[in-house]
Amino acid sequence: MKLTLMRRRDKGNLLPEWATKITALREHLEINQAELARRMECSAMTISRWERGLLQPSAEHFIQLGNLGGKTEAWFFWEMAGIEPAKMVQALSTTSRKKRSNAPRLELARASAQSANPAHFPQVIGLPLLKGVVGALGTAGDRRSLRTIPAAEMIGAPVSWCPNPAYTSLLRVTGHAMEPLIRQGDILAVDSFQTERQQLYGKLVVSSCDQQGLCVSRLRRYDTLDVLEAEDREYDSVVLSKSSGWRIVGKVLWWISKAAS
Repeated sequence: MKLTLMRRRDKGNLLPEWATKITALREHLEINQAELARRMECSAMTISRWERGLLQPSAEHFIQLGNLGGKTEAWFFWEMAGIEPAKMVQALSTTSRKKRSNAPRLELARASAQSANPAHFPQVIGLPLLKGVVGALGTAGDRRSLRTIPAAEMIGAPVSWCPNPAYTSLLRVTGHAMEPLIRQGDILAVDSFQTERQQLYGKLVVSSCDQQGLCVSRLRRYDTLDVLEAEDREYDSVVLSKSSGWRIVGKVLWWISKAAS
């Protein structure tokens, strides 16, 4: 019975909507499964299983798929992840806001377009979008600590995205050193509880120093050296040492890009 069901899925009869949307997105980008896997930081086999409806992407992967798509695709994938796309797109498109006297009521975002059962809705928490920026490596960011930057507003996000909600905040990016992965204007979720270098090698991190302020980069380990690298290798790397003054202030959990028109 299981094998029969899988064959029917392969023929497209029982494919869930998200599976066909992933295939359509990949074909629109004119890339193969291997290239999509590279961009998603997973295996080509995983992409194949997604497109055949055998494995549903995680919330983090749905976010990344939305970041790759246009406006329509982004909204679909972000809703599958459990986010409130209209609120996030509004935040991405707005350069200035009036301060709200009261935090907005956070409604439960729908995790699956195929189910209307409230039990399937994710729990949503409010994350502060801070009135500050994090610079891509080489571009100066806010020189205040994450704890002292005031919030502009609250944005709803599923609890499952935030292992340490009390230490998680949102920051807008300025600069181009992390492109094409992270673009200017994107919004990062930063977990300031996760700062141990040994657990962050190969990960995106936010670091800080007195001269440059908050910066986003990737942490690498080369022999005995810890290095902050930009995605665009035209930008200089930074060696983490006591004399450099740089310190890790948090791990980048996920980010949201403005959907293309």
